[in-house]
Amino acid sequence: MSLKSILKFTSTVGLVIFLFFLLPILVGLYYGEDMSLYAISILSLLFFNVVVLALLRKHNLSLGVKESIISVNLVWILLGIGGAIPLVLYTNIDFASAFFEAISGFTTTGASIYTDVEILPRSILFHRSLMHWIGGVGIIVLGVGLLPLINPSGSLSLFKAESTGISIDKITPKIKDTAKLIWGIYLLFTVLNIFALKICEMSWFDAINHALSTVATGGFSTKNSSLGFFSDGAIAVTTFFMIISGINFIAHIRFIGGDKKCYFNEEMYWYLGLFLVLSVCLTLIHFAKSDDTLYYSALHSSFTIATLATTTGFASVDYEQWGQFAITVMVLAMIMSAQAGSTAGGVKIIRYVLFFKNISLEIKRSLRPDLIISLFVDGRQIKSSIINSIFGFFSLFLLTLVVATFYMYARGYDALTSITTSIAMLGNVGPAFGMTGPTDNYAFFSWYDKIFLSAVMIIGRLECYTVFILLSRTFWRKF
Repeated sequence: MSLKSILKFTSTVGLVIFLFFLLPILVGLYYGEDMSLYAISILSLLFFNVVVLALLRKHNLSLGVKESIISVNLVWILLGIGGAIPLVLYTNIDFASAFFEAISGFTTTGASIYTDVEILPRSILFHRSLMHWIGGVGIIVLGVGLLPLINPSGSLSLFKAESTGISIDKITPKIKDTAKLIWGIYLLFTVLNIFALKICEMSWFDAINHALSTVATGGFSTKNSSLGFFSDGAIAVTTFFMIISGINFIAHIRFIGGDKKCYFNEEMYWYLGLFLVLSVCLTLIHFAKSDDTLYYSALHSSFTIATLATTTGFASVDYEQWGQFAITVMVLAMIMSAQAGSTAGGVKIIRYVLFFKNISLEIKRSLRPDLIISLFVDGRQIKSSIINSIFGFFSLFLLTLVVATFYMYARGYDALTSITTSIAMLGNVGPAFGMTGPTDNYAFFSWYDKIFLSAVMIIGRLECYTVFILLSRTFWRKF
């Protein structure tokens, strides 16, 4: 194992990320805020990374599987610490709370410890949204796409460690070129979202912050009432951009490249189908049990299903007051998740498709043992290794969910809060139900609860394997 390679890579990624963090300084100066402490902290972090890179400039960076896995985990922890420092300096909170907020930002979870975000400095609001945007497609994908230091084999292994989904789907010979295209589409969606929100009468500042959060499927807002503060048009625009951000970005690239059939696949059918079914169900439930109009019910129900299914975490109303039947539908949306290769967290639709298809095959095999049959998705045969990987993922996901739920319940929280908060943290959703509902926050948790929940968010963002592999003796012995 090359410790120098790990240190050089983490410092390189840190350098790029903290260069992004110079932007909140400009925002603060524009609004007349004192940015001296922010500037000192970020410039100090930049200087430290520059020194490390200078000392290691002659080292030939080579990242194998072990170095890649360790680097991925280490980057998330270190950036959580780096992102927390300005929050401690400017918002008078303890480090555990700031670390939770930063991890929630980078993992695009969107769970916040702030009870009143509207009193925060503009620079800090932008800092929070920027953490979402950076973490949206993945910090390691950013490194792979923009940093020429990474060699081809290292790029591929890093991309495997960081990317979401069941397998790597390259559209260019070099993985770093694919990552660049992903970031190009990501930037395009962000710009389009900003202008669309501006047309809906948002201020430039609010439009930029909400676009950064939306395309990243994050959920941090500049208002205490989240999207509920803004117009129906802004809610509709945000619903649309949440949905397209929950689609595989490789499909977007292929569509722009002229492939008009790239969206016609089983995962897309299930994604949009489940969204429509759950939206209609929630609309009818709310319309039947309230005095609201059908338009109001449909607007906010579709928004709520989109924000939960894509693990964004915005809120337009206090949907927790809609009754238990409605909550059941919304929990299903939380579990549903979006597509592999998107900025969303959670299980991903394709895993469910393969999971249930495999169960169906096993039932057929049990009825006819002599039957030889394979599993296909979109006409492509799925390897048994992928199926095994998916079942392994579900095992780790459920194990983590059970442990987190038991921890929460043992700490004295009610069952609804314990279960849904664990789902929200592991799935990077953000708001849950009970004590962590859409109008609540995570400030009441103790410092060690926040550290524990931060770890759960990281496990969810790295989709279990990348974290749990560190506990394997084989990993440390073999590689």
